Amino acid sequence: MTMSPERERKFNLAFNIFLLAGMLVALTVTTVFKLQQPGARSFMLLLAAFGAMMGIVNTVLSANGHILTFVFGFIDVLVATVVCFENGIMGNFALHAFYFLPMQFIGFWQWRKRGASLGSEGEGSSRVRPRRLAPKHWIWLAAGIAAGIAVLFCILFYVDKAQLAAGRIDVINKPKILLDATVMTLNIAGQVLMSFAFMEQWYIWILVNISSISLWAVALMSGTGSGNAAVMLVKYIFYLLNSLNGLRIWLNLSREPYLEN
Repeated sequence: MTMSPERERKFNLAFNIFLLAGMLVALTVTTVFKLQQPGARSFMLLLAAFGAMMGIVNTVLSANGHILTFVFGFIDVLVATVVCFENGIMGNFALHAFYFLPMQFIGFWQWRKRGASLGSEGEGSSRVRPRRLAPKHWIWLAAGIAAGIAVLFCILFYVDKAQLAAGRIDVINKPKILLDATVMTLNIAGQVLMSFAFMEQWYIWILVNISSISLWAVALMSGTGSGNAAVMLVKYIFYLLNSLNGLRIWLNLSREPYLEN
């Protein structure tokens, strides 16, 4: 059953407000929790919280096919780049600075080519016209994800092996390395599909969010994540709801199959 345009608009407005409010509460609780930790660096935590809020707005706008997603995404990635550099997390710094940051410009350019606009002439003029993957593209996507997981697993395994030799860790956790490599590869693939306006990005984001929910649920049940794990679990549940809504919207926006132009 298809909703009328007016009912669709009202539903999306209410659902987006619900998502933004819920994720804002989760982010606020997480930030307050971290600020109370010994040795907390208030400025960097508040900066990271601001960037995360921009990321939340980014994801909701992306689900609705609005080109402003890349404006908020740029701010989110820029803040994350600074935070990673400041904390010496050079792998994530490089990933954000040399991959996710340029992809915001590529995405903005690609979405403009597919009809997305910053104008206010109406909903249709501001939304992107999504592509859909052809069957041959699924093969390339699956092969790319498999290759990416294999490469990242080897890199992360080598890093953990070096840390083990240096006495920084007690054991190499291969399942955790595999999960980390999988989530990172899916994030990279999802960003490519998003920037080039492929509807199938939402299948990737759903997998990413389910994996993140599993990780934080395990941390919560084991007690290793304290109160932070509960908040992160709630946050990723909201992200999953947004991904499901994004899939619904983009399926409607991409009615013609295999839009490759």
